[in-house]
Amino acid sequence: MSHDSRIALTKDVSLSRLAFGAWRLLGGAVRPDADQVARLIGSAVDLGLTSFDHADIYGHYEVEAAFGAGLARWKGKREQIELISKCDIMLASANRPQNRLKHYDTSAAHITASVDRSLTNLGTDYLDLLLLHRPDPLMDADETAAALAALVKSGKARAVGVSNFTPSQFDLLASRLPFPLATNQIEMSVLKTSALTDGSLDHAQRLGYAPMVWSPLGGGSLFTGKEAREARVRAALAAVAAEIGAGDLAAVAIAWLLRHPARPVPVLGSMNPERLAAMVKALDIVFDRQQWFAILEASEGRPVA
Repeated sequence: MSHDSRIALTKDVSLSRLAFGAWRLLGGAVRPDADQVARLIGSAVDLGLTSFDHADIYGHYEVEAAFGAGLARWKGKREQIELISKCDIMLASANRPQNRLKHYDTSAAHITASVDRSLTNLGTDYLDLLLLHRPDPLMDADETAAALAALVKSGKARAVGVSNFTPSQFDLLASRLPFPLATNQIEMSVLKTSALTDGSLDHAQRLGYAPMVWSPLGGGSLFTGKEAREARVRAALAAVAAEIGAGDLAAVAIAWLLRHPARPVPVLGSMNPERLAAMVKALDIVFDRQQWFAILEASEGRPVA
């Protein structure tokens, strides 16, 4: 199975086959300066990672501004990349002292204000994709949809989607919009396989949208975890890697996701260009059904029924 170099979300918006996740941008021991961020952006683009996944809350609301400072130093053009952001999680943070506890807000006022802050912090006048970060039990579907439609009409967001929504939650919001939702960003990895059976990937195929995938390596636990399941999966990945001549287990784990016909777009979380280069090799990996099922069997701890 070969992999397309890009994935179309709408008639006008497409993403790179693998996306760069900015969540850990400020997670290192030393905060990167604007020039370092600019070099990281350049390295990602050179690897074909033109889609950059953000959320307003990342780094306690500080990542987008740090990325925007680097973007201003980057020598490339805005239209060469896709900027994605998410909103509606309200963190209890020193940077948001009004938030007494973590909660969600899908009101029109919050969505609009959050997008305006993201645009300012990123130093751009539009997002290629805006996602609602988590389902909100108090979401008024009509109000939320109207806010999203207004953002698209104004040009502040070229497309909108959701993240972590169940199929029914997705369908509710979609029923109020004048255009289709572009994607649902879900958690999936060789250690988190529930999307195969909970309807998420079935829903994506039925409606024809490509889901994005967060934590495609299990948040690193695939390599650091000491439980039996993690050990089994590492062994299965190593066995398949040996069969196909692949040198990087992370690339094999990502290729396992790419093999699914729903056309998932994994979001890579490393800030290390060398690690990103190794993971991008997943695009060149092809393995057969039995190799794919061997990895699933290791993850589930049993053969399929």
